[in-house]
Amino acid sequence: MSKNKGKKKIGLIGLLIVLLVIVVTFFVFCLKNASACGDGSKQETLIVHEGESFNDVLSDLEKMELIHSQRFAKIFSKTKGDVSYYAGQYQLNDGMNLQEIFAYLSNPSNAKVDSVTITIPEGKWAKEIAEIIAQNFDYTKDDIISYWNDENTLRTLCDQYEFLNFDEINKAEYKIKLEGYLYPETYSIPTEASLEEITKILLNQFDCMYQEYKDDFNNSSYSVHQIVTLASVVQFESGYASDMPTIASVFYNRLNSDMMLQSSVTVCYALYDDFSDPQDCEVQTDIDSPYNTYLYSGLPVGPILNPGKEAFDAVLHPAQTDYYYFAADIHGDGKVYYSRTYDEHMQICEQLNLGL
Repeated sequence: MSKNKGKKKIGLIGLLIVLLVIVVTFFVFCLKNASACGDGSKQETLIVHEGESFNDVLSDLEKMELIHSQRFAKIFSKTKGDVSYYAGQYQLNDGMNLQEIFAYLSNPSNAKVDSVTITIPEGKWAKEIAEIIAQNFDYTKDDIISYWNDENTLRTLCDQYEFLNFDEINKAEYKIKLEGYLYPETYSIPTEASLEEITKILLNQFDCMYQEYKDDFNNSSYSVHQIVTLASVVQFESGYASDMPTIASVFYNRLNSDMMLQSSVTVCYALYDDFSDPQDCEVQTDIDSPYNTYLYSGLPVGPILNPGKEAFDAVLHPAQTDYYYFAADIHGDGKVYYSRTYDEHMQICEQLNLGL
């Protein structure tokens, strides 16, 4: 064997040894970083907040010394596909390896949540919803309203939700700028939820309704905000969901005929903190407010409460009628009577002893 061939063989063997050392070192490195950090005697509670990023979750795990390296864990997760995780509290120990931790986080039944159940009925004003939240969480009513009126908050939310338009909801005349979008529903909310998380839970539910009716919203000649506004009026005016499509048709007929809406419930909202009895709305129709549809034509300047699904369905699918007036038997069973002319309407009001 020539010296050159001998040198080449030695060089090749050396290269193989170096590669083997690299492979073994890498294998040992991966094995170590994927292994458990302890013997299982150390217990930790990992809290994952709603909307928290995967990087934040890994950072918390590293600080708790449940994983060796945040960076390695992120790379390792890519080899397993995207790792799922859920908001809640996870009971972990340092005897779990990386694969076991990821599997544990991916099981939603392991995400224990200390939560509060609250119910927001249809037709509540935003200030009333703020009171419900304040009664159940460590925030004051004023804290909540300030958050809902904060310009930076609104800009962020408008970037995240396609149904929110900053120019339409950020008006100086508005009492609370998210009025109309705080969707009525029964919610289970983590006790430690931030105002951002609570607000998004309500808006996410609005988004579920919006996505269901998205084609109808898009096909309407009215903007989303105008539909929310009209739905809020229909909700306020209706004693029963069955009346909503016909009441919606009355308002559409008046709008299409350039008639004033003349809805007394818009006066109720114009009175706002001075509103205590429905009769107040009937006798103070001269209050100067852009919400007052006795003085200002078209829709009120914005939503006057937070409507439910039936009201949105009615506004997006109104009945086809030629009615321009309606009146409810407030002294009886609440039945709504409709009429085509003002004279018919006045006769009905007289029969119902409405005092108009």
